[in-house]
Amino acid sequence: MELQTHGARKYPTSALLRSSAGLGWSTISAELRAHGVSETPVVVPQHVELCHAVAGNNNGLVRRSGAGQCQEFIPTTGAICLAPIGVGDNTTTITAPIPKTMHLYLPTTLFRRLSDDFNLPGAPAHSIRYAAGIQDEVIDRIVLSILSEMTNETAASRMYVEAASLMLAARIIHGYCDSGSYTPTAPAAHRLDHVRLRRVLDYISAHLADEITLADLARVAGLSTFHFARMFTLAIGVPLHRYVSRLENATAEIAAGRSPLAQIAFNARFSSQASFTRAFRRATGMTPGEYRHRCASTSAQILLATPAPRVRADRNTGTI
Repeated sequence: MELQTHGARKYPTSALLRSSAGLGWSTISAELRAHGVSETPVVVPQHVELCHAVAGNNNGLVRRSGAGQCQEFIPTTGAICLAPIGVGDNTTTITAPIPKTMHLYLPTTLFRRLSDDFNLPGAPAHSIRYAAGIQDEVIDRIVLSILSEMTNETAASRMYVEAASLMLAARIIHGYCDSGSYTPTAPAAHRLDHVRLRRVLDYISAHLADEITLADLARVAGLSTFHFARMFTLAIGVPLHRYVSRLENATAEIAAGRSPLAQIAFNARFSSQASFTRAFRRATGMTPGEYRHRCASTSAQILLATPAPRVRADRNTGTI
């Protein structure tokens, strides 16, 4: 079920450039908006809202009031604002056009997952600072990657956005809570052991042609989505979405038979041909060389089973 945002009510005079509506995202909602000179009405946010100036304006000024504070900042490219859930007196005045602003809405359930997984104290979603003019390289990269998936949707987009939204929520908790950085009170109990990993890799191998979501694989592993994403990266060495997309591309290249396996491993951004071979074997049960040999054998059998085309002489000239 997709999240409902308050963007249309809070920014009625802005132009909606892109939206995650209809993309099936369940852990976060996103809107890319162009803002003119305006003042927002009072809207009580039901989700944590993060605003990121994708294309800012160095000559403008944004004034915000909320949570008993008044803030002013220049909306330069990369500037970030945070508004926690339930700020009742939250208004914003924009004094000059801002060409592109990404608005991300993170629900309480997203923060609750992290709280449950890591035994975090309190209620992190309600402890986010009312902050403006932040520059954060980590958040910047995550937001831009989510924008990229919203703009150029692929089969792995939903899976990537689910993982990215958890990473974004974790970064916000880590750096922008009133009580400071949150830390787990006890280590996580679950690990991605060999049996779980084998089940996951078998599932990926059997569903490469389908849309694979992070939630599906977490269920196969019997772990929460955030736990699973972290444990998979630790076990395999690359994030899940990269592993799936690289494997899909590499499988097609191997079957085509035109490139050396070392070049395919390099194209797939594996650190070495050996690491690529290990990852490919885990997913398919065979090495890249064995898979290529099987594809070549299958193609040869198809050619041998196909009748040769009949050569017909031209009735008028007798030529072939």
